[in-house]
Amino acid sequence: MIKHAWIGAILLACAGLAQAQTYPSKPIRMIVPFAPGGGVDTTARMISPALGERLGQPIAIENRAGAGGNIGSEVAAHEKPDGYTLLLASLSPHSVNPYLYSRLGFDPIKSFTPIMLLWTVPNFLVVPAASPFKTAQELVAYAKANPGKLNFGTGGVGTSQHLSGVILSTAAKIDIVPVHFKGGGPAGTALLAGHLDLMVDTPPCLVQVDAGKLRALAVTSKSRNPARPNVPTFDELGITGVYNETWYGIAGPPGLPKEIVARVNKEANAVLQTAEMKKRAFEYTAAIGGGTPEAFEQFMISELKRFESIVKASGAKAE
Repeated sequence: MIKHAWIGAILLACAGLAQAQTYPSKPIRMIVPFAPGGGVDTTARMISPALGERLGQPIAIENRAGAGGNIGSEVAAHEKPDGYTLLLASLSPHSVNPYLYSRLGFDPIKSFTPIMLLWTVPNFLVVPAASPFKTAQELVAYAKANPGKLNFGTGGVGTSQHLSGVILSTAAKIDIVPVHFKGGGPAGTALLAGHLDLMVDTPPCLVQVDAGKLRALAVTSKSRNPARPNVPTFDELGITGVYNETWYGIAGPPGLPKEIVARVNKEANAVLQTAEMKKRAFEYTAAIGGGTPEAFEQFMISELKRFESIVKASGAKAE
């Protein structure tokens, strides 16, 4: 029996090695657990063409939006661990939602195989170009005098836009009302249409800032972003404590073979180090990550711990 067990183990190891050596032999699916147009989707579409080229197979984006990223993340967590389903992991499902929802269909760490941190980005306080608010101080002053009159858009409960808006309202001691959508893209569309007063949004909103359709009033980082040196921090404006940065990475279902993880990690690291991707990341206001799967796992664990106190202090709850 022991001899047979050893033979079985060897055969499984050989099968895994053979699979890794031929991987990938068909197109790869990358699940994006949010609607098109937001930060998670934008990151996936920035990375996937170059990563697919290096892997030798196209990567198809599949948007599975809903419940602040929980629906798509749960789907990815239960897929076959063969390397043909990847997940664009991000802050909301893995760092924030465990403290917002009474039940998740996955464990934010154990239900996934971490592959690599891609980058981190700040959020920007933006208002429509037609907004009467020219500065963050004007907006805060109005909100203090008119509690509950202003609303802000989010990509769903627990998303970066939601939490950033809550952090702003807490730090500035104002009452602004969240309006939840299935992703940052739909929320941004509503903002452009004048149905929302403001958003504390991820970098895709900067396209509309550059087009003159939105106005950026402040950034949620502790120092000005090099790509947007004209946008002040909240600290500079006398509104202290408004810090929040979003992260994005690549993960797979649990049990993904180490050889496949190593291959995707190697190629993704190479993509981030190209001059073209460095340029695009800079324009996207992103701080490039990279590194090992182990480092990404430790980062995910630290972010999960960090946001426990932030979410509890904010009082945010899933509806």
